[in-house]
Amino acid sequence: MSATKRLFFGLELPDQCKHEIIQWRAETFPAEAGHPVGADSLHLTLAFLGDISEAKQQALMQLAGRIQQPGFTLTLDDAGHWPRSGVVWLGPRQAPRGLLQLADLLRSQAARSGCFQSPLPFHPHVTLLRNAALSVSLPPRNFHWSLPVERFVLFHSQFERGRTRYQEIADWKLR
Repeated sequence: MSATKRLFFGLELPDQCKHEIIQWRAETFPAEAGHPVGADSLHLTLAFLGDISEAKQQALMQLAGRIQQPGFTLTLDDAGHWPRSGVVWLGPRQAPRGLLQLADLLRSQAARSGCFQSPLPFHPHVTLLRNAALSVSLPPRNFHWSLPVERFVLFHSQFERGRTRYQEIADWKLR
């Protein structure tokens, strides 16, 4: 049996944006609110693929390379808490059409390739805290990050030394 990798398509945030978000999070949420996600792990998942073989990875990479879509601007100006999963997130109040189209394309390709896709609607977000307390107080909506999205990435999710790390495998430009 061949080895599999836990993969997903996503958007990487610019380093400057990551550091600003980390600073804002530290100033906004108390330490006991939840387990903070490290700056190097901040991303927005477009399509989770699960544990897949090298052959399926290559096929999905080939399909991703065929996507022709212009870039778009992503605005992170909303925050929320999902108590059931213990996640505090940052996302757009209104997702740009380009983001929704890209996620839909990637999720559809993944499903047709045999990768389970959640029946829940796509909710674009960046996870800020995990294992968040049941009563996290959310900040007023006076924050705003606007970033150009010019590429998407295939990430490998690896759990090592008690921590999940994301390694970029490939990327594709939006045009």
